[in-house]
Amino acid sequence: MVSISLIHSAVSSIQTVECDPLKTAQGVYVTVHGHFYQPPRENPYLNTIERQPSAHPYHDWNERIHHECYRPNAFARILNHKQELLGIVNNFEYLSFNIGATLMSWLEQYDPAVYQRILEADRLSSARLNGHGNAIAQVYNHIILPLANQRDKITQIRWGKADFRDRFGREPEGMWLAETAVDYPTLEALIEEEIKFIILAPSQAQRCRVMTTEDEPEAKWHEVGGQQIDPTRPYRCFLDRDSPSDTPGDRYIDIFFYDGPISRDMGFNDVLNTAENLTDRLGQAVRGDLPSQLISVATDGETFGHHKGGTEKCIAYALSQQFAQEGWTVTNYAHYLSICPPTWEVQLKPLTAWSCAHGVDRWQDDCGCAGGGGWHQKWRRPLRNALDWLRDRLIPVYEEIGGKFFRDPWLTRNEYIQVMRDRSQGNVTEFFLRHQAKELSSAEQIDALRLLEMERHTLLMYTSCGWFFEEISRPEGVQILRYATRAMELAGAVAGIDLKQKFLDYLAQAPSNVALFGNGKKVFQDLVAPSQVSLHQVAAHYAIGSIFTDYRPQERIYCYGVEQLDYQKQQMGTLTLSLGQIQLTSEITWESKHFVFAALHLGGWDFHCCIKEFDGRLAYTELKQQLFNDLKQASAAQVILKMNRSMGDHSFNLQDLFAEERQRIVRLLTAQTKKHLDQLYTQVYRENYSMLAAFQREEMPVPQELKVAAEVALSYRCIETANTLEQGIETAAIIDSALAELTVTATEANYLECWLDIPDVKLILEQTIVRLLWRLLYDGNPDTLEADVRRIEIAIALGQQMRLGLALDRAQEIYFSCLHQYIVPNCLLDSTSRSSCRWDITQIKPLLKLGQSLAIDVNCWL
Repeated sequence: MVSISLIHSAVSSIQTVECDPLKTAQGVYVTVHGHFYQPPRENPYLNTIERQPSAHPYHDWNERIHHECYRPNAFARILNHKQELLGIVNNFEYLSFNIGATLMSWLEQYDPAVYQRILEADRLSSARLNGHGNAIAQVYNHIILPLANQRDKITQIRWGKADFRDRFGREPEGMWLAETAVDYPTLEALIEEEIKFIILAPSQAQRCRVMTTEDEPEAKWHEVGGQQIDPTRPYRCFLDRDSPSDTPGDRYIDIFFYDGPISRDMGFNDVLNTAENLTDRLGQAVRGDLPSQLISVATDGETFGHHKGGTEKCIAYALSQQFAQEGWTVTNYAHYLSICPPTWEVQLKPLTAWSCAHGVDRWQDDCGCAGGGGWHQKWRRPLRNALDWLRDRLIPVYEEIGGKFFRDPWLTRNEYIQVMRDRSQGNVTEFFLRHQAKELSSAEQIDALRLLEMERHTLLMYTSCGWFFEEISRPEGVQILRYATRAMELAGAVAGIDLKQKFLDYLAQAPSNVALFGNGKKVFQDLVAPSQVSLHQVAAHYAIGSIFTDYRPQERIYCYGVEQLDYQKQQMGTLTLSLGQIQLTSEITWESKHFVFAALHLGGWDFHCCIKEFDGRLAYTELKQQLFNDLKQASAAQVILKMNRSMGDHSFNLQDLFAEERQRIVRLLTAQTKKHLDQLYTQVYRENYSMLAAFQREEMPVPQELKVAAEVALSYRCIETANTLEQGIETAAIIDSALAELTVTATEANYLECWLDIPDVKLILEQTIVRLLWRLLYDGNPDTLEADVRRIEIAIALGQQMRLGLALDRAQEIYFSCLHQYIVPNCLLDSTSRSSCRWDITQIKPLLKLGQSLAIDVNCWL
């Protein structure tokens, strides 16, 4: 006989399945979409981002926005009223998101931990939402698809899909369009490439109606061109219609329209100040007459932390806790589509984007849409004409020469993303085997790669940011012109075609708002042309750098491999001469040259460097003997004269080096002078300390000369001590001594009200705390626990005493993970497992108090 309790249990289980909002559409669903994107900023010749002073104190804008947005969202904090850490949330696990492929490539190299958190978030969201991950793809480098030709549309979509598939291990269901720019040919390309859905602004819809059925074959169209479309449901857009009255065909794509007013409020009002504000604002869109509805909002992902500092915390709490308390289900577009397929269809306006009220004129005309400043954008049309002309000139170059190398040149381009993701020699060789029309010689392989790189840069030059703002000479406009320059240069190398002068004629028609430039041609000459890099310049970079750096036999300089074949350096008084042979090879095009170099440092900032291609062992040996013989005479003039006669009149100096290396050498050259000045200021400070103290006691203004001496001397002492700390991190006695010295110096500086310029000390202290904490928690000696904890607490207190504003985020993450994965379960909760705990119960209290010092809420355990 079946018991009543079993029957109730069975009925309850059935009801649970039927009522599961993850399987059956019912109630309120919330999707917050973040469009995370940065324009490609790499130097086209070096394949790396160079220092951008405007991003100070960070190296470049990618790095700055990463620390303000991408990392904080991967490790988002939930804090209590005391600003103590309660939880760490991976926002990407709850946000719907797309991340541009070029940005993901940068993240993969710069911060692998954040990169892996993003991939993990997609896997976890897929497991939670019935196989539908939060991530969607993006057109590869953010070009405006309606303005692209058909081939470029397809390549951009395929590259975006392939990059996504390689990273996330699955096919993308949706795709983010750059600036949500769309027209019907773009929809057709997306459908051909099996994209299921896109996300658009409500202003992009023209009309909608209930989908026709046998019961209702003539549903009425509703005009919604004034943003009246209901964003709480998905729509289906059919392609095979010549008029609204036509019967829908088989080709379609599904479309979500985000809630425009709420999305704007997230970007420009106080909606993201607190989770309560966000919940209240979303709640205003909830309707009581629908069995299920989707509240969908979309904005730039950089809003969460970069544009609006700290708002990633609001997103973390709202998505992981607050919305559930309201009975709302956090979902993504693909999942909602799977449980609530469209019952309405939509027709779009012919040509639209989310950030331009004039179709897509922001990327081709003087439409008035810009970043502000009151400047015209008359340069936009000539710039696009110049790039379109260049693209059209390069097409026959690619087809004619590429047709000799590849069975299908355009299919080869579409699959070149496989090489862009992995440039190893084995992978490139396999790529050639799949696509070559014949067996390619080494020279033909180089030309084949040049052709494909020409095409890659042709696509990169259409990155939308080049037109987005108000002026052609902004960094975004300069960047796309750099890509165009590289494409022209590669075409010249392969086909011997010179396109530069005609291209400049087009740019001359693009008026700049800046009188200094006048037009795009001058922008090109002043800002673009100087960034071009030749193999000779790379060799000169190596040659001058070798005076200060002991290079290994195999080195890498940006995207070039350098094999040192011979090298000798000699110094005579203030003169230093380095001379050698190198084999220089591009990792991207495989172009390779054998160079001889000679670099003479005359002292100070003066360098003379000559480069020539290797022309035989005997000539090299004679050159080597003659130059070093002249050096022995300590005659700089003779050495330079011989270099010029033997290697050519074209020479390089410090200004010809790449910026990063040039600045490194400048710092090295000034290091000794700076140290000498630091010691002089220290002497002045010591000799006048009693006078400084007297001024301080009497509350009198300290003479500026003495104040500066004190600040320089104390900063220098801090830096020297911190360097000792960094070098002696494995020795407890050195750590204790350095921390004690830093404490004394900080006390002295505070007493004298000195401001210390010590950013390096901040970094060293942060790294010291992380290393000491990791060692304590995972490799520490229980017998020295209290001393180990005390060291970390002193380092944290030092940061406060010096007003350094230490970033303790990584230390918090290490401690928080250990607390909840090991300390709490093994040492506090389960008495049966305490035998596996490395610390006895009396030692747990100092560990928990350390958590307080790290601003982590451990009160319930204390």
